[in-house]
Amino acid sequence: MWRAGRAAVACEVCQSLVKHSSGIQRNVPLQKLHLVSRSIYRSHHPALKLQRPQLRTPFQQFSSLTHLSFHKLKLSPIKYGYQPRRNFWPARLAARLLKLRYIILGSAVGGGYTAKKTFDEWKDMIPDLSDYKWIVPDFIWEIDEYIDLEKIRKALPSSEDLASLAPDLDKITESLSLLKDFFTAGPKLVSEVLEASEALLLLGSPGETAFRATDHGSESDKHYRKVSDKEKIDQLQEELLHTQLKYQRILERLEKENKELRKLVLQKDDKGIHHRKLKKSLIDMYSEVLDVLSDYDASYNTQDHLPRVVVVGDQSAGKTSVLEMIAQARIFPRGSGEMMTRSPVKVTLSEGPHHVALFKDSSREFDLTKEEDLAALRHEIELRMRKNVKEGCTVSPETISLNVKGPGLQRMVLVDLPGVINTVTSGMAPDTKETIFSISKAYMQNPNAIILCIQDGSVDAERSIVTDLVSQMDPHGRRTIFVLTKVDLAEKNVASPSRIQQIIEGKLFPMKALGYFAVVTGKGNSSESIEAIREYEEEFFQNSKLLKTSMLKAHQVTTRNLSLAVSDCFWKMVRESVEQQADSFKATRFNLETEWKNNYPRLRELDRNELFEKAKNEILDEVISLSQVTPKHWEEILQQSLWERVSTHVIENIYLPAAQTMNSGTFNTTVDIKLKQWTDKQLPNKAVEVAWETLQEEFSRFMTEPKGKEHDDIFDKLKEAVKEESIKRHKWNDFAEDSLRVIQHNALEDRSISDKQQWDAAIYFMEEALQGRLKDTENAIENMIGPDWKKRWMYWKNRTQEQCVHNETKNELEKMLKVNDEHPAYLASDEITTVRKNLESRGVEVDPSLIKDTWHQVYRRHFLKTALNHCNLCRRGFYYYQRHFIDSELECNDVVLFWRIQRMLAITANTLRQQLTNTEVRRLEKNVKEVLEDFAEDGEKKVKLLTGKRVQLAEDLKKVREIQEKLDAFIEALHQEK
Repeated sequence: MWRAGRAAVACEVCQSLVKHSSGIQRNVPLQKLHLVSRSIYRSHHPALKLQRPQLRTPFQQFSSLTHLSFHKLKLSPIKYGYQPRRNFWPARLAARLLKLRYIILGSAVGGGYTAKKTFDEWKDMIPDLSDYKWIVPDFIWEIDEYIDLEKIRKALPSSEDLASLAPDLDKITESLSLLKDFFTAGPKLVSEVLEASEALLLLGSPGETAFRATDHGSESDKHYRKVSDKEKIDQLQEELLHTQLKYQRILERLEKENKELRKLVLQKDDKGIHHRKLKKSLIDMYSEVLDVLSDYDASYNTQDHLPRVVVVGDQSAGKTSVLEMIAQARIFPRGSGEMMTRSPVKVTLSEGPHHVALFKDSSREFDLTKEEDLAALRHEIELRMRKNVKEGCTVSPETISLNVKGPGLQRMVLVDLPGVINTVTSGMAPDTKETIFSISKAYMQNPNAIILCIQDGSVDAERSIVTDLVSQMDPHGRRTIFVLTKVDLAEKNVASPSRIQQIIEGKLFPMKALGYFAVVTGKGNSSESIEAIREYEEEFFQNSKLLKTSMLKAHQVTTRNLSLAVSDCFWKMVRESVEQQADSFKATRFNLETEWKNNYPRLRELDRNELFEKAKNEILDEVISLSQVTPKHWEEILQQSLWERVSTHVIENIYLPAAQTMNSGTFNTTVDIKLKQWTDKQLPNKAVEVAWETLQEEFSRFMTEPKGKEHDDIFDKLKEAVKEESIKRHKWNDFAEDSLRVIQHNALEDRSISDKQQWDAAIYFMEEALQGRLKDTENAIENMIGPDWKKRWMYWKNRTQEQCVHNETKNELEKMLKVNDEHPAYLASDEITTVRKNLESRGVEVDPSLIKDTWHQVYRRHFLKTALNHCNLCRRGFYYYQRHFIDSELECNDVVLFWRIQRMLAITANTLRQQLTNTEVRRLEKNVKEVLEDFAEDGEKKVKLLTGKRVQLAEDLKKVREIQEKLDAFIEALHQEK
């Protein structure tokens, strides 16, 4: 407010001054008029019309070298006096002197006006610091309440007093010098000052006074004509170049001061003074929109027309170096002739208090002012690139998102693409060239993408590949900016400098461009700092013949000018296209919502991540329910499963060999030996396998069985994958077998049946086992001999020739068993011969091996029937068992064997159940959680396991909504910035 008040007072003073000093009817002598008044008073005098030559130097919008400073004017001081007497010669001399004086004063006034206008334009380019008014104390804004500005205005001298002060030429010269140092912005100011200086130079040589009388004008004209036109042009160009360089240094100093001030303001704001929260920057909001679009549409179809600065170029053309100069840090991996950019890198440049870099999916900040952090950043980018590249490939289309913040950075989004190659070298995939072309086209096909075409100036233009590609994507050059790198090498090596001019003007390429730039990106040393490269670039262009001979214009050189031009073009493209894209996504959202309502009216819109979380909760609930299985259920299924696994071994390898012995002593000895061998080698391992398989079966049952109406089949593939991966990772405790071996050995050593109930249970277990084996044996015999007469008559089935042979052999062997009911388990060779001859006598040819196979099944059925009959007899044998079968012909040692087996199974099942419930179920639950966490981080796995139209539709709908919301927020912020 106090600034506004002070400006108002100044304006009133100026208006009063002009009002009292510009009219010609005032009775104030000319000498007493103000400097501005006298220039206005004589503004229409015919002697002031000077013919000034037009300067030929063009000035463009994006030049840092065009804001020129002017030379100091060496003016000879001349004193003025008032002549009251009328004298012809003195009056003539005074008129001449006053005419020259009005020339200078008119130039000063015109230059001051132009300077003020240019200063206003320069002030408009300064960032809006209105949001940082809180930094200035509050009493400053209220200073007008304590200071009476009106009294100050009245205390100022009147216009007459000011007009009486007639400054001499020394003061005018000092004023011009001050104007030069203060108004250093704007090409119009420089042009006006140079025109005034050139007009003064035309009046006389530097060694003579600038206020020579008009009657000496003929001598000045003669002296001027002696100088040739070429020398004048060279002299003016030399002076212009020096002035440009001087202005460049002044501008850089001001920019540096502005940068430090901006950094200080941002640092204070970053610390949270007054607990004020900064709004997210415009470029960060735009970058988030592009990140969401990248996830939604990785192929960059027509739905994604938001602008990006796409950096393309031949391999080793200097793309990375140009980007590093724009980002003001060496952030990319470097290699000597090797392809380093293997996947697109999206770099978002924004202004910040500190020069840092961070990835989109990471919270770590890399300090770009420290060399160790720069090395770590380059290493991380290289690792991410290699991770993106799939096996058997050289490049990848997956984008790496990187944010770079720092004071003075131009806000924009750049995408660095792999360099275009002409030949696939050894070590590369055969389709590398085509893959790079497809990636580049996918980005450049975006009609709003700004193509930054990088061309190496040190090589022949005919070797360029990327220019043809760019001309195909943008034939009219409406969104292409051409950059010629390594100009220092080009100027040194190219024989014809005009060839560089033809390249920079686009005459050697079929492509057209919006602008052409020439840059220098260092001396080829990877250890050079950005500051050293910038100094080398400025030094080169200061001494370059390309700039001195006007082959290159000032606005076409240095990476700083390039950065300004690209940033301005980028934001212009953003403003022109972002609202159209927002409308497009609104229409897409409406279509998706309508499709969802028509197809899934009763389901919530859950995207892939939300569905995964829902499935994760269901799986964890099912794992918890696994720990709620009753101990009785665990022991029953463990005992049953273990018996099914070991029953064949018990009957075939233990019971049958022992039962064929002649007395009980031999039976018990054989059983003990075989049980000991079995326990030491196989039984514990089999028990652990059974327990692990049982746990898997129960886990699978809980995971896969339908849950009624609440069951959602969209989770089936995910649950199956989690189950398989969890089981694969789970390993049973190795110490379980050792402890289990001791328990099983002690259980099998016990032969004491305490009561009749246990005896009956053993007999029941034995009968059930024998009956099961008998049923299996009869099925085997039936398959061997074919259907019996009843099935043949009822179902019209016949026996095959082989089955007929087996049937005849079976009948012959059954006759042998009827003769000798206690026949041993094996046939003697003479018995095999007898059976074969008996069959041959009936016309049946039979092989001895067939006789043995048939005998095994026939004898097995005979033995099992005999054992079942003996089992019935032993039902009443508990009394004899208690007396150790003394004075009894009944011996039930086989019942004791099955009781020992049954007790071992019960004890083993109990031990395994305890281990399951106490240890293994919890370990399995832990494995399931780890698998779910791994799947949650693996996007490809989730896409593979959660598929279908419903999932994709919900995913698209969420992404489109998110994009639209971010676009609306960005557009609102963009309008506020305007």
